[in-house]
Amino acid sequence: MDKIQPDCPYPGCFFCVMKETNPSKRRLSILKFFRELPSQDDDGQVLPISGLWNSAMAHPNDPEFINLGIFECMAALIWKGLKNRRWLSDDQNIYIPYYAAHIIGSYSMNMEEFTERAVHAMVIPPLVELLSGRLTWVEQRVAVRALGHLATYPSTFPAVANHHEVLELAIQLASSSLEIVYSHFYQFVDQRISYHCDLLTRGMGGVEMESRKAEEWASQLQCWSLQLINCFAFKPEFLFDICKPEFLAKLPGMWGGLVNENSPAGIGLLRTICQHKLGRGPVANCPGIVKALCNIARSSDDWQYMAIDCLLWLLQDQNTSNKVIDKAAPALTDLAELSVLGDHKRLGDTIFNILQECLQAQGASHSYISPRTQELIDELLSSRQRLKWEKTMPKEDLQIKQAAALVVKLEGNSLFSSGDISGAASKYSEAVALCPMKSKKERVVLYSNRAQCHLLLQQPLAAISDATRALCLHNPPNRHAKSLWRRAQAYDMLGLAKESLLDAILFIDECSECKDPDLSMRHNKVPDYAERLVKKQMREAWLFREAAMKHGGIDTDGVNEDVLEQDAEDSEWDTVSESDVQNDGREAVDDDEEED
Repeated sequence: MDKIQPDCPYPGCFFCVMKETNPSKRRLSILKFFRELPSQDDDGQVLPISGLWNSAMAHPNDPEFINLGIFECMAALIWKGLKNRRWLSDDQNIYIPYYAAHIIGSYSMNMEEFTERAVHAMVIPPLVELLSGRLTWVEQRVAVRALGHLATYPSTFPAVANHHEVLELAIQLASSSLEIVYSHFYQFVDQRISYHCDLLTRGMGGVEMESRKAEEWASQLQCWSLQLINCFAFKPEFLFDICKPEFLAKLPGMWGGLVNENSPAGIGLLRTICQHKLGRGPVANCPGIVKALCNIARSSDDWQYMAIDCLLWLLQDQNTSNKVIDKAAPALTDLAELSVLGDHKRLGDTIFNILQECLQAQGASHSYISPRTQELIDELLSSRQRLKWEKTMPKEDLQIKQAAALVVKLEGNSLFSSGDISGAASKYSEAVALCPMKSKKERVVLYSNRAQCHLLLQQPLAAISDATRALCLHNPPNRHAKSLWRRAQAYDMLGLAKESLLDAILFIDECSECKDPDLSMRHNKVPDYAERLVKKQMREAWLFREAAMKHGGIDTDGVNEDVLEQDAEDSEWDTVSESDVQNDGREAVDDDEEED
């Protein structure tokens, strides 16, 4: 290749080639560069590869390099790194397989035409080798990303699926990725591979930044593995391999942490599995999964609707309905007044109709349904009938009912203040029965107040139920601050750190805009009680917690697990106490109707 710039010490320098102003000569020079690069052993090869990586990240839809052979070049470079360890260890060549796989993944991200070109360039075999762990976990991360993009499109999925080990490798990686990153990078600072540190922080961070980035990359490694599996899950012939009980049971916990809030993670894969009857059977046979779906459905998780979808599909399937209805009905009846959730319109009506159909089907088939489930669905049917009756009632009669409900509510408040929590809960229940269905603001307060009573009575499941009902009635949904806080405490009582954490974070967010003087954030200061709960749940829901307990118990601050547990005990606090709000240790219930 001719030297373009006379002062450049490298003949055929890629950066000099890119400065060529003659389009024809530039094209020929780049074409020659891609063809010759894999066979060269010169130093400094990582620099042009790094430049190509930047171009792929910035312009993934630009066809220029695709047409000139970049896929063939990157595949050859990965093979070279796998087969020639001497070359790989020379200069900075250790970076090249990582950058090459990343380039393939970036150019395969958006354009099906590009993925077809990549498959024809034989990029899949070397990517599979990286996926298998032939090098290290950082190359696995970019390999699974690239293969996930290639598997997304109908025209290229078969080429990925023809490598039968891909699905099994992805399942293994999804299950073990957090442990791999923890034990191979996070745990021992003095044993971290230098090029891993450089890739994570671009040489700009110390140990603390490296650790934070390791958590982010570990979560990406897991989530991208799940997305690759998800491509297979749309094909019924692969569901048998995916739906192994030991793997399915882990999916609800594969949430990726807060750094990956845009990934559907394990719940997204479960949703895909539940769309097909071959997948619904194995899911219904795992009670722990159904229970986890109910918890996610009644939470502030961004993918709450996915859990609801799974439960509804399981109920609509005659082969799985009887296995899950007793577990799913309590959660779904709590959500039956939810109007809009994301793209779901009139979601509450859908829930109502499906539960009604289930009840009718169970009766027709004489299948067993627990008395409690029967009672919950009957109550839901009665509430819908009550709503119809109220539409025909004179306005004056509705006002009388609302006034009566207010009187009973005030009686409940008085009992609560005097310490009769059970009596207060009963009064709130009486007020709920009196209050018109359309008086949603008033019902939000009643349900939320009763949730507080359940907390003090150490009845977390009942508190979750009432807090969820209040959140579904609130406008906008899931944004009633006190109900979020009460549900966060209830989930904490059950040891469900993720659900508690998400509610607590959203509670703090709502406090920033709340008019309630008890909840408003003075000088933008997070309430102490909320900060304590968030810190506790951040520890409990830490991405590497399970791996840390398995591999020596190292906490995020580098302390041993026994120290972590002692710290948790030292900072323990009364779950339902809010000393900043109520000096006697009981959070005050709402005295007035809910405000906008």
